[in-house]
Amino acid sequence: MAHGPYVLGIDFGTESVRVGIFDLGGRPITFASEPYPLYHPRPGWAEQKPDEWWNALVVATRRALAQSGAPGDAIVGLGADCTSCTVVMMDENFTPLRNAIIWMDVRAADQANRIAQVDDPARKYNGYGNVSAEWMPCKALWVKENEPETWRKARYIGEFIDWLTHRLTGEWAGSINNTSIRWYYDRNTGGWPTTFYEKIGLDDLLERFPARILDMGQAAGRLRADVAAELGLTPDIPVAKGGADAFVAMIGLNVVAPGKVAFITGSSHLMLGQSATQFHARGIFGAYTDAVIPGQYTVEGGQVSTGSVVKWFRDNFCGKEAALAAERGVDTYTVLNALAAQIPIGSDGLIVLDYWQGNRTPYVDPEARGIMRGFSLGHTTGHVFRAILEGVCYGTEHILRTFRANGYTVQEMVGAGGATRSRLWMQMHADVSNVPITLTEVADAPSLGSAILGAVAAGLFPDVAAAASQMVRVRDRIEPDAAAHEQYRFFVDQYIATYGRVQDLIQETTRHIARQ
Repeated sequence: MAHGPYVLGIDFGTESVRVGIFDLGGRPITFASEPYPLYHPRPGWAEQKPDEWWNALVVATRRALAQSGAPGDAIVGLGADCTSCTVVMMDENFTPLRNAIIWMDVRAADQANRIAQVDDPARKYNGYGNVSAEWMPCKALWVKENEPETWRKARYIGEFIDWLTHRLTGEWAGSINNTSIRWYYDRNTGGWPTTFYEKIGLDDLLERFPARILDMGQAAGRLRADVAAELGLTPDIPVAKGGADAFVAMIGLNVVAPGKVAFITGSSHLMLGQSATQFHARGIFGAYTDAVIPGQYTVEGGQVSTGSVVKWFRDNFCGKEAALAAERGVDTYTVLNALAAQIPIGSDGLIVLDYWQGNRTPYVDPEARGIMRGFSLGHTTGHVFRAILEGVCYGTEHILRTFRANGYTVQEMVGAGGATRSRLWMQMHADVSNVPITLTEVADAPSLGSAILGAVAAGLFPDVAAAASQMVRVRDRIEPDAAAHEQYRFFVDQYIATYGRVQDLIQETTRHIARQ
């Protein structure tokens, strides 16, 4: 095989790191992944250990290099993405003081509710509505109030990507992506909203943040010699500043201009698009200044629990189907998809709300929880599985309806992630929302997006948009079925109406459990 030049893309997800090696045409040479644990000390909490991230990266990188057959010096650029908002507290030596509080952790619900009462222009990124407990200030305030000793010792506070950038290069720098989408940073208004941080009691947080804020794809530094030896690479490789996994995936899907929306699936769903103008609305996150492409604004909507609900159902309730799958030599999902395909649209009245770990948008409610309603004795495993798939689709359409109501129309979704492996589920999404879905040649959009950033940092392309246009190609397009869309409209309306009628009860129960 040829020996490069290649770029390396690192994708740190919720459960594992995935390392991809790509040529400059965006064609993957090889992938390697390695898992790491996820800890849930209490309901609604989620943590990870930075040392376990690093150990997994070393294993995956060395495995990818071995599989590729390429020498370490064939890698000429490196980029990375990480989960966000995953907060790391470090001492003066950049040693983590506690487990990282990862993105899905909603322990800071009380802090989020209090921050939502603050009158400040910075809250435009929340649409002046509820504040997500996932965001940086909420988690930082929780630590300050509940772990004062950790707070006192915390000299540096950043996200997963900032910790990783420092570990790779020795440089302490923030990303315009993370700081805009989760820290309320707005370059158009001078950067940090200092009055906002003062009002919420975190004026002493800004001094712990990185002073340098870099665009994605900008070289943050070069690979340290000791780290290069550990990873099997050569020293001084340019390391790009990355960002949040889903936003980097936008680049790996070539969603870098208005018109298309990146549809990122996995344990959660995200809808991310670019806008030429800035706007803000209740139930929509953003539009964030320069978060992906300088001079543009990024619009966000998302669902917290999607693929994770599907996995939860498979792991806990599908022993019979798993045994049948093993007997046939296929995946359990293959059996479940076949059962679901036999069930009519609407699952014979069974409706699922996908709020297993809260609602990100449009309610921004960390106290929301999942609902299944409409059961009869005639419902089967296939009904429940299809209803879960449909419920996730309804949640996506709820986000798109919120976009449309505020003048932001989606013409095409570009899909990536685990859900795209199910043609049935992708067709459901297209039908429910009446929007075509395109799929790209490289399904691992975050890894490719990170590699694109690495290529830009190495000077191989003039900017991110130019690199994406050369390294991303479409392989398939799923058109919506108009008749199915009309059938689904009733059930989407039912889905949307449900939570408003039981929200108080759900929140009351969630708070009761939290007090126990």
